[in-house]
Amino acid sequence: MVASTPLPRTLDAWLKQLDGQLLPIAADHHLQVRRALADSRRSLREIADLMQDSPALVLSVLREANSKGSALGEAAESLETALTRLGLKRAEELLARLPARPLADIPAPLRQIQLISQHAAFQANGLFAARLARLWQEIHWGSLLFLSPVWVLLAAHPHLFEAWERRVLIDGEQPVKVERDMLGIPLFALCLALAERWRLPAWISQGYRLLIDDRRLLGRALHIARRNDEPLRQQQALDANPTLQRWLTQPANSILLANVIAVSAHNAWNGPHTRRWHGLNCLYLQLPLTELQQQIHQNAAHSARQLDTVGLWHPAEALLWPWDARHFQPKPVPAPAPSPQAIDWRQLCSQLLAQPSAFSNVQQLTTCARQALQATGLSRVVMLLADRNHSRLQVQQHAGVTASAGGLTLHPAQSQVLRRLLEKPAQLRLTPANMAQFSALLPGDLKALLPSEHLLIRSLASNERVVMLLFADQGGQPISDTSVQAFTKTAQCIERALDTFSKRKR
Repeated sequence: MVASTPLPRTLDAWLKQLDGQLLPIAADHHLQVRRALADSRRSLREIADLMQDSPALVLSVLREANSKGSALGEAAESLETALTRLGLKRAEELLARLPARPLADIPAPLRQIQLISQHAAFQANGLFAARLARLWQEIHWGSLLFLSPVWVLLAAHPHLFEAWERRVLIDGEQPVKVERDMLGIPLFALCLALAERWRLPAWISQGYRLLIDDRRLLGRALHIARRNDEPLRQQQALDANPTLQRWLTQPANSILLANVIAVSAHNAWNGPHTRRWHGLNCLYLQLPLTELQQQIHQNAAHSARQLDTVGLWHPAEALLWPWDARHFQPKPVPAPAPSPQAIDWRQLCSQLLAQPSAFSNVQQLTTCARQALQATGLSRVVMLLADRNHSRLQVQQHAGVTASAGGLTLHPAQSQVLRRLLEKPAQLRLTPANMAQFSALLPGDLKALLPSEHLLIRSLASNERVVMLLFADQGGQPISDTSVQAFTKTAQCIERALDTFSKRKR
């Protein structure tokens, strides 16, 4: 078990703790490399090829070669160059200092992040190395080591990875907030500082500066990349912004693009972040999305076949799953606690649905009905009772309108809409789209009472005869679909209350 050390909260404190952090090497691989270094028949290239199977060893060699004590000013940017600079004797001494651990004793989060880096290197080699053949070494080592500052962070504090997965990938928290909560500083700032201190390949530092300082350019590029089905418009947008086009096509961006593919695929191949970065890769490579995704999936499968994935998660496994599947299932969002208004609505509807009827007279019933409609969030309500012959409508209940509404009487003969509503139960939703069609057919007194382009109207029946009309709105504001559904359910409750009330024993 890795000993837990206190978490620093400042950049200087983090650098002090992580700069000298040693990375454990799998014992079997440690022994193979030690034997190779002692074998005079092995060439430097052969030793480098053997070392690169261990990302931790690659980083350790480059850090040692590029340490401040180095007599050469230019940093080594490849493993073979670093070995040449160190010499075999210093390489052996370095290997002796590195802890050799059985694979089971190396923290799984550390092995997982290193696997993501190896996957990124496979993506970079498959997507970019052939197109930029003269730069293949920069692409390979830059993509493999891009996340190496995170390796030492997880070597010291492996629990941070699982906490990040839970809070960001499962609970859906914002990564920036989670990083500040856990580290006290932005993760990219820490990565940049470590990359510069270790003198890692220049493209790595450039990638982190892009994420920190060039977010506006990155945002513009991602916005253009969203139009992946309109290549002509994409090109026109880039032509109109030469600065963005020059920035986008820099070879150094390839290692960042490869790493975001690997990191986003860790959760899902079709998540929103994955789709966004796939689109940017399409823009960078000038490829259709389907062709790019085919290459990415092939690279992932090749990576999974070549790498040691025992006890780890490789996203190539998810290529066999349904497309919408997720490695991490989001935490179910608990239903919000019912608001006092919602509780009132349920209680009022329960009263309306009670059998036998809970009401002694019509006034009690309509008061409860009006309160139930208000509890749905409808601020203005007018309820009209029809006489036996449907020749007159009298306001029975009102809320949110002028007090004089209580004396309002309407004559259906003067309104085609009212006559239609009295013929059989119906519901009408008025909006600006249809208001012109119905406005002239509504009584002027009613329109003066409820001046609105957003109105709900419903006729209610008892014993197959319309006995009441409801008019309601939200103070003239647009009415949501949820409010319309609540209005409909409440009206149904009122209808049942009317039926139950009419059958009560007198």
